[in-house]
Amino acid sequence: MFYWFLKWVALGPFLRVIFRPQVAGAENVPDEGPAILASNHLSYADWLFMPLTLPRRVTFVAKAEYFTTPGIKGWFQKQFFSGAGQVPIDRGGASAAEGALTAAKRILAEGGLFGIYPEGTRSHDGRLYRGKTGVARLALETGVPVIPVAVVGTDVVAPPGKTFGTFTRPVVRFGTPLDFSRYEGMSNDRYILRSVTDEIMYEIMRLSGQEYVDTYAAQAKKADAEAKKAERAEREQAGEQKKAS
Repeated sequence: MFYWFLKWVALGPFLRVIFRPQVAGAENVPDEGPAILASNHLSYADWLFMPLTLPRRVTFVAKAEYFTTPGIKGWFQKQFFSGAGQVPIDRGGASAAEGALTAAKRILAEGGLFGIYPEGTRSHDGRLYRGKTGVARLALETGVPVIPVAVVGTDVVAPPGKTFGTFTRPVVRFGTPLDFSRYEGMSNDRYILRSVTDEIMYEIMRLSGQEYVDTYAAQAKKADAEAKKAERAEREQAGEQKKAS
């Protein structure tokens, strides 16, 4: 009940009036029954705008700290994330992936919509990165259709590393549901999992218009950070040599 209050009475109207998000292909999301919504991930604001365009609740997994922080602040934080369709998962543990999969299966078994970001983390440069195979495993083990989703413009509203950016109208595009029933019973085949994941990512790329990079986002972030660190070190060294001369 708190979710509907949050979405329609408190947060929803505010976001609609201010940002006027645009939606295309919402008819591809079933009115009832389970489905996996596999989306690109440009900003922390993605999980606000994508569910806002649908009449149904979309559930995501979120780090457990959002639900376990003590005190008044922790209580409000827990209510907010619970109401916004998030369920806790310990992402720091060795079984984080299994925990997320278990939570997703439960939500889908109850006939819900489960939202997932196959890239695993936000894109730091606006490009679309290689998907992790958890989304494929979930689809094959549950037999639930996967609906590719592209959220565009949220990285302008809330850029990586910033709380707020500049105004734009976010766009949410829902693609045609993907049926992977032909791979039933093959959820342990890593080649099949990779093939299914790549098919999903291709559809997301087609919807979003992003440049695709066949590298995991976390690896790309690390490489870019190391490159920037090396550049700073070179500039500092050059500055010191200039002073010495």
